[in-house]
Amino acid sequence: MIGINETFPAFELTGVDDKNNLVTVSSKDYEDDWSVFFFYPKDFTFICPTEIAAFDKLVVKGYKVLGFSGDNEYCKLNWKQTNDIIKNIHYPLVADRGLLLSEKLGIVDWSEGVALRATFIVDNKNQVKHVSVNELDTGRNSDEVLRTLEALKAGGKTGCDWQTGDDLL
Repeated sequence: MIGINETFPAFELTGVDDKNNLVTVSSKDYEDDWSVFFFYPKDFTFICPTEIAAFDKLVVKGYKVLGFSGDNEYCKLNWKQTNDIIKNIHYPLVADRGLLLSEKLGIVDWSEGVALRATFIVDNKNQVKHVSVNELDTGRNSDEVLRTLEALKAGGKTGCDWQTGDDLL
């Protein structure tokens, strides 16, 4: 699995944006910003929409977010149009068809044929600063991802309960 301080792989994939347009999404669009890239197993599932909606709070805080799964862009479009939980998110869902990016990252559960629930925080130099991976049936806490992102951006020693605005150790 790709690790801390490694370069996040380049990608150019098709996805669905916040207005439900089919778009090409490139890693080049994220190179100069701190970003959260998260992978989920499948569209039209039960846990995934709760995470997808929760990650929207990072966009509201000004961060770039991308959600990836192996399902194609038409599946994502249909899901966004029919699922009230995710229909109004403010970031793209991206089709990692064939799980090629997921495979480069080392996050594929081949027995299920899907990406694991992996989260990558990538800095403005395209370096991975945080990686977490959950089992397929365990959702992530977007508040903790946000806290971790802001702790990393603070640029110093932060305790386990550090919150934005707290002093560094």
